[in-house]
Amino acid sequence: MLRSNRDKQQNYELVSIEDLVPADHMLRKIDKYIDFSFIDEKVRHLYSQDNGRPAIDPLVLFKMIFLGYFYGIRSERQLEREVQTNLAYRWFLGLGLSDRVPDHTTISWNRRTRFKDTTVFQDIFDEIVLQAISHRMVGGRVLVSDSTHLKANANKHKFTREQVKQNTRDYLDDLNAAVEAERKEKGKKL
Repeated sequence: MLRSNRDKQQNYELVSIEDLVPADHMLRKIDKYIDFSFIDEKVRHLYSQDNGRPAIDPLVLFKMIFLGYFYGIRSERQLEREVQTNLAYRWFLGLGLSDRVPDHTTISWNRRTRFKDTTVFQDIFDEIVLQAISHRMVGGRVLVSDSTHLKANANKHKFTREQVKQNTRDYLDDLNAAVEAERKEKGKKL
């Protein structure tokens, strides 16, 4: 007799998100060694303390942008979808299985308006890198990769090595370009 799994889709189960993320997952290692609590102090002056509705935790917003940067997700819309479906991302952000993921427009608005003309992003990413270096998660070794940054050449004896410097500004520029392209595509004002 054949058994169908379709009925199991409607079952309720008591699970812990902690148990669903593998012990050796990279985000567990990052969470163990990198203390993100400094973010609150860096951005507190940009938030109103006694006016309006409560804001989304800036720690969650910055950790989402960190995930996008770390995993090469070049769209805030895609980042939102990835966090909705990836248990490790939810765990890293402190979101439960039924918690709402911050909307891509919220991430974009904060990045383009609240944090505009500040060095907050660079300061935060610099602090994260310094912590990673102090825990020997990042070293001064050369990383060689096969990417569009290297000029392709089939001759093994003749090649050119190029070192490419990339910073958070490049990532933020990519996010802005994606937002502008989407607005243009939908006929909205830039």
